[in-house]
Parts: sequence; C-alpha cells; structure tokens
Amino acid sequence: MRLPVVVVCGCLLAACSATRHIPSGQYLLSKSDVRIEREKQLTRDERATRTELEQFIRQHPTKRFLGTNFYLWAYNSADPDKTNWWNRFKRRIGKEPVLLDSTLTARSAEGMKIYLNGKGFLDASTAFRVDTSGKKAKVTYLARQGEPYRIGSIRYDFRDRSLQSIIFSDTISTLLHTGDIFDANTLDDERVRITSFLKNRGYYNFSINNISYVADSTAGNRTVNLTMVVKRYMAGYTAEGEATLDDNRIYRIRNIYIYPDYNPSAAVSDSLYESRLDTLDYKGLKIVYDTRSKVRAEILRRTISLYPNYLYNADEVKRTYENIMRLDYYKSASILFSEAEGDTLLRDNRITYIGQSQDSTGVGEASYGTEHYLNCTIFCTPALRQGYSLELEGTTSADYFGIAATVGYQNRNLFRGVELFDIKVRGGYEFMRVKQKRNSFELGVSTSFSFPRFITPLRIDRYNRAFNPRTKVEVSYSVQRRPYYHRTLASGVWGYTWGNGKNSTFVLRPADISVVKLRQIDTAFLEQLQNPYLRNSYESQLIAGLSGSYIFNNQKINTERNSLALRFNFETNGNLIDGLSHLFGRSSGEEYYKLFGIRYAQYFRFDLNLARKFVLGPKTSLVYRFYGGWGYAYGNSTSIPFERLFYCGGSNSMRGWLARTLGPGNEVRWVSDYPTQLGNFKLETNLEARFPVWGILQGALFFDVGNIWFLGQGGYGEESQFKIDRFYKQLGFNTGLGARFDFSFFVFRIDWGIKLHNPNEAAGQRWIQNFRMQNTTLNFGVGYPF
Repeated sequence: MRLPVVVVCGCLLAACSATRHIPSGQYLLSKSDVRIEREKQLTRDERATRTELEQFIRQHPTKRFLGTNFYLWAYNSADPDKTNWWNRFKRRIGKEPVLLDSTLTARSAEGMKIYLNGKGFLDASTAFRVDTSGKKAKVTYLARQGEPYRIGSIRYDFRDRSLQSIIFSDTISTLLHTGDIFDANTLDDERVRITSFLKNRGYYNFSINNISYVADSTAGNRTVNLTMVVKRYMAGYTAEGEATLDDNRIYRIRNIYIYPDYNPSAAVSDSLYESRLDTLDYKGLKIVYDTRSKVRAEILRRTISLYPNYLYNADEVKRTYENIMRLDYYKSASILFSEAEGDTLLRDNRITYIGQSQDSTGVGEASYGTEHYLNCTIFCTPALRQGYSLELEGTTSADYFGIAATVGYQNRNLFRGVELFDIKVRGGYEFMRVKQKRNSFELGVSTSFSFPRFITPLRIDRYNRAFNPRTKVEVSYSVQRRPYYHRTLASGVWGYTWGNGKNSTFVLRPADISVVKLRQIDTAFLEQLQNPYLRNSYESQLIAGLSGSYIFNNQKINTERNSLALRFNFETNGNLIDGLSHLFGRSSGEEYYKLFGIRYAQYFRFDLNLARKFVLGPKTSLVYRFYGGWGYAYGNSTSIPFERLFYCGGSNSMRGWLARTLGPGNEVRWVSDYPTQLGNFKLETNLEARFPVWGILQGALFFDVGNIWFLGQGGYGEESQFKIDRFYKQLGFNTGLGARFDFSFFVFRIDWGIKLHNPNEAAGQRWIQNFRMQNTTLNFGVGYPF
C-alpha cells in the first residue's frame, strides 16, 4: 500500500509548483471574484447577483481537482517536444494555464456595466482590481449598482391603425407598468408577447421588428417616459429603391400539402423523383406520395391540426409539429409556408375581434384590411422503421452472482397506422456459492402494440385535442425456476396514455390482468418461512383490476439545468371480480372465492418515486431520490402476491446489498442460502454526486438509506413491523463509488457499494467496523439508477 500513497503525495506536491513554467512578466490567473455595492432600498428581486455578473467574465482560472492544481500539473509535466502517447495523454487530461490578460479583464468589466445599464441601472459603474503574489494574480471586479430608472408614462404610436384595437384588447397581459424598473429585457419580452398574440390571429408576417420603443429620460426624478411604436408592413420596394409600406396583412391557409415519406436525398439527386409523385385529397389534406403512402390518410389527418381556410395560427403550427414528432415514426419534420400566387384578396373585409371596445350601438369597433392566402407544405422524413435494443443488469458479491439481459425488436409502422410494435425477450441467471450450490433462471417474452390514438367503444376525444394520446396493448409470458419453486406468469394489459402538453403524463390501465401459476414448490422451503404472510404469497393467484400512473418530468434533453422527476403508481385489484363472485355464491368447502379454478387476489398498492437533480457545473450534479410504497391485502386475500411485494437491494436500490437481501426491519433472515426478504412497506432515499473524470468517464459518490417492513398486516415477529418510534433504528446504510461510461446513445454503469449499517445483524454488530469484501456488492447496468 506504500507505493500508491507515495505516488499520490508526489502528484500533490508537484501540483503545488503550478507557476514553475509561467513566463517572466506574466501571471497565472488564480482567482476571479465579483463584489457588488447595492442600494439598501432595492428589493431582493431588483438586486443584481454575482451569478448574473460572473457570466460576463472572459477569463476563468484553470479548474482544480480536489483542491489541487492537478490538471495544470498534468499539462505542464508533458514534454512539448515529444508526441508519444504518454505526453499526448497528459496534455489531454490536463488543462492549459490561464495567463492574466488585462484586455479581457477590462472587457469583462465593461460587459457587466452594459448588463446593469440594460437592467435599468443607468448610473451603474464597474471597475476591477488586480492583486499579485509571486507569479499568481487575483482579479476582483467591483460593481456599483446605483439607483434604477423607472418607467413613467406609457404611450402608443400606431403607424398601422388597423392593429390598435387588436393590441388594446389584450393590454391586461402587458408586461409594462408605470413604476417598474426600466429593464431592456422586459421591453423585449413585451415585443415577443405582442408578436405571439398577433401571430395566433393570422398575422403571419408580423415580427418583433415591427415594434420599437422611444425612451425619454429627460423627465427627471429617474423616470423614463416610454412610447411603443407599432410599424406598418414593408410590402416591397419601388423602382427607385424606396420601401413601400402597407397595413399588416392577415393570412388564411389555402392548401395543405404533406409529404409523409419525404426523402431529401432522392429529391436532390433523383431527377425523376418529382415525376413519380402522386397526390391524394383527404379531408383538406393533399397527401403527396411516391408509389404508395406508407402511412394511412386518417392517421395523418388526426395528427395535423391545420385546416384550409383557417386563420394562420402559430400555436397550431407548433402543435402540429409536436404531434408529428410524438408519433415516434419520423426523425425530422419541417412546416413551410409560402404566399399563394394568384389568390383573390378579400379587400376591405370587416374583421372583428373579441375584446374590442364597443360603440354606442354595442357593435365592436371594426378593423378594415386585406386577407391573403398561404400554402402550407409539410415535409416528414421517416426514421428507421425497425430498431433493436439491448439492456444489461448485473450484481455480484463474495458468494453471489446475478445477471439479466433483455433483447428487443421494434417496428414503428407495422400496419401503416404508425403503430409501435415491440417484442422483448428477457433472460436472467442467479448463482449462489453456498454449501449446496444453487442457481436459478428466468426466461420471458413480452409483446406490445402502441397506437397513436384512443381506442374506445365511445369516441372520447372527438376533436383530437388530447395531447399525444396513445392506446397500448401488451401481453407477456415468463417462466421462473428458483431453487425452491417453479412458476409461470402470464399477463395482459390494455391501457391509455396522454399528456398535458407540458411536463405531465397520465397513464390509465382499465384492464390489467395477470395469472401466477405455481407449478412446484419445496415444502421444506415453506416450513422454513415462519412468516405466515409470505407463505400465503407463494400461491397460484389471479390478479385483475385497475392501475394507473402520474408522471412529472421537467428535465430537458441535452440541457444542464435543475430538474424534478416524479412518478406515482397505484393499483387496485379484485374488487369487480369480488362483487360478481358474491352475486353467484361461494363454492362449497372453500374459504375463499375462485375464478376459473384460481383464487383471485384482492388488494391495493401504491408507490411514489421522486428524484431531484441540482446542477453544480458542467456535467457535475447532485441527485436526490426518495422512494416510498405500501400495499394492503383484504377481502379474498390475506397477503399481497409475491411479485407485488417490495424489496431492497440491487443495482437501482440499496447498492450495498444484493436484491431481496435487506430487511424486513431488524428481522434475521429465515432462509440463509437464497434471498427472499420481502415486505408490504418500503422507504428508501438516495444521494448521489456525479462529476466528470476524463472523456466519456464520469464518476459518482453515493449514499443510500432504506429498508422494508410489514405495515398494517402480516410479518413474523415484532422486529419486522413498522413502528414510527423505532423505524429509524432499523434503516440500512451504505455508501460507495460509481463509474459511468457515457457513450451518448447509452450509459454503461458500475457501482461498488459498501455496507455501513446492517439492521439484520445481531445487536452490537450492525455498524460495520472492519472493512471486508463480503460487506461489499458490485452492480453494473445500463443507464443511471435514477
């Protein structure tokens, strides 16, 4: 162990000499700091923050590793005259020293001043101070915020009189108010708001450039009188080169052309591509296809919310694009508009709008203008119709090894209805190194169809306004051979999925049916299960009922920002069957009801999974996860089925334990050579720090806390029951290190968990005092654990 320690110490000492290669007369930038002088009367929202000003700093010190200049040392230790792999490697993992540049420093301070001026602090000033020590330099930026200028009067100058009543009809939504700080960003936001408002009412050509401001700061008392100028539309140029102006035009949609199988490469390279195209008219759509459309016309009509003779509406255009991409069939789509040639302009057409002022007769004030027409062309390029997937998950410890793999095949348009057909084959193997070597395996297949619409006896979405509606039908079958039992599981699900257009997704499965058939079980195994609740869970059962989920996720793809992910699942089973069974009576001699000769389960179950991500820097984040769940059996059942109970351990749970080896509570394991620890209540929380290491390699430091219990029913012995006054003493603790190899399209993960507190050990031996390999577990998988 001495050699690694010596190497590490040598690296740290060498890192301290970071300035050894700094040229004479120059300085290594060691720190940049921002200090702000604010007026006391400013509210918290009006004060500029260090984070806002730091974004204008053009030079930042070389980042550090664990408080040392490791990256700088690695770069400096490379020989610039040699290009062998070792020197290239050191330059790649290292970072070039940042030398102080006074020009960039001055530009940084000027950028801060411009930012503060734009925020309404017209008297703001900035400066900087450079402190040197040896060959190192520290830069301190000094910003004085001053008092802000505020908006005085607000006036409007309508060069296009036809827009006056329309814009005034929505002044309740204005972002500009007398007394607010004169903020340039707010002025721009108001331009964007008005532009969006008009674009949703037919003004296709209107842009933020049609709105400008005149600001008068001579009114005194730090006020700015504001005038918004609404300009006319530039229709073209005269022969002399002068611009011709006209009132802003309103547009309607005339023709809608869609290319559902557009091939951009063939369109450019194949001279006969256009000649092979044919057109089908279907409910306002002109479907242009080559030989045969690969997507049925009714599917396209349901997806596209644009119709001929409708006013141009930017929100509907966006909705159409999102609907197309959510079909999961197209890799790209573009929606283009062009003015229709030779259209008949509706001149002097009376146009009224909701919210206009009324005259004495009660009739809304009229706007006179001209209507023009647009042709809409939609190009849709399909993705690969077929795809394949591979998922891996594994766990190993001193006396256990387990691995599972899932191979999938997907077809995105099997019957020309953009149905997603998915079939997966899953296999798993577990091996225990005990006195009697035991192994188990699982093999299963599942298949599903997902349709991009609601399939119901009654049409519940008549106007196609549901956001990304889907109907999914899934069937699966699996065989499990474990050391003590052999069983088969068959299931069928009919469910619906839809969203709210933002971050929420809803799932409802009105038909969720499973049949668990116990083919064989070791009677000695059942006798060893002193827990009667678990003994009852090892039975053949029919599970039929209702289930659903609510999912919230505000994480954006390829965006490093704080995010929240929440998933709530619920299920209730056996209630309808139980009601019908009571109508037809009980079989003689039986203590419970059966359906098709199998006892049906009756219970409810719910669980909540919440994950919060805090971004600390580029590829650096802190992730917190909480999980809780509870299930309760009643009526025709005395216990929840085995596969619906909760467990702890594994690659996505308590990573210091194997799956099904922690808990319940302080209970000692009743089967020593195969993991069967289960409960009907679970609490778990995880904390994980993620940080970049080098290239595709990212590191993780994690800490997990949790356990399972029996709550409300079942359990053997007091130690397995959940009690509010002692549950915290029964929690398992583990920590560990992880490595993530991010290949962009998937992440391969390795986690090494170490037990810290094992509640299932005897009292006095639960806290791990001596490090042993048998107290660790190695997990690997694809994707992040949460």
